[in-house]
Order: sequence, then structure tokens, then C-alpha cells
Amino acid sequence: MVHHPADESATDLADQLLRLTRRINHAHRRNLAPLGVTPAQGRMLRMVAHSAEPPRMADLAERLGVVPRQVTSLVDALEERGLVRRAPDTANRRVTRIRLTEGGTEALIALRRARRTATEELLAPLSAPQRDELSRLLSLLNGHDCRHDGPHHGCDGHRHGG
Repeated sequence: MVHHPADESATDLADQLLRLTRRINHAHRRNLAPLGVTPAQGRMLRMVAHSAEPPRMADLAERLGVVPRQVTSLVDALEERGLVRRAPDTANRRVTRIRLTEGGTEALIALRRARRTATEELLAPLSAPQRDELSRLLSLLNGHDCRHDGPHHGCDGHRHGG
């Protein structure tokens, strides 16, 4: 087999990205654990909060890329903790929508704070220009062109959802 430095470089980069992803996930789990919210529940809360109208369970399953049964389990757990509630759709009583409660709003604020702390810890070694460059590069990998999307799509290194 012929040795290709470019292949090795791509493999090394992929390994670095995987290690970084594991570090990010670990940091988020560590910072979310005291709040009693799993990363999946946190994603669900953010999705409900950022929806133009309270979403249906099917909408949440589609957006999260999971089967409806998983959404039911997540909603059950969040509802049990008083963070969301099921509510009938005003236009169609057969449809159930998921609404954030006051407790859910408070939990979301705490989650944002915990995520910010985890992110700051992770990015601490980088200067502001390095963070901007990392954001630009990640945006390119995610299919965004910062020259056209502008800062509202995460290309400035500071505005990220969540």
C-alpha cells in the first residue's frame, strides 16, 4: 500500500475533531449535571423555546431527528419536573402542543449559563481572533459561507444558538 501524507493528515484532523467533540460533550454533561437536565432534554427545551409557536410532538421528533417515542420520553421527563406542559392546540383539539413553563424558562436560563461556562473553559486557550477564525472554519465545514451569511449565522465567533 502506498503511503499518502494527505490521507494521513485528513485522518489526523478527523481524530482531532472527534477528540474535541468528546471533550465538548463531556464538558456540557459535567456542567448540566447539577441542573438535573440531560443534554437531550436541554436540546428539547431550547427547541421548544425557539419555536415560533408551541411545537407538536411530531415537529420535535422531526427537528431532533429521533423517533416520536423518544420525544414522548423526553417530554414525559420534562413535564414530570414541571419544565414543559402538554396543551391542546386551540385550532385543533386533537393536536397536542408542548409549551415551556415558567420553571422551564428558568431552567433554560441556567442551561445557557452552564453551556456558556463549559464553552468558555474549552475555548480559554484561544484569543478572540483565533475564536473568530475557528468559527469561520467551522461554518465553512457546516456549509455556511460567512461572506454571505454574516454574523447572524455563527460566523463571528460569538453568536451561537442556545
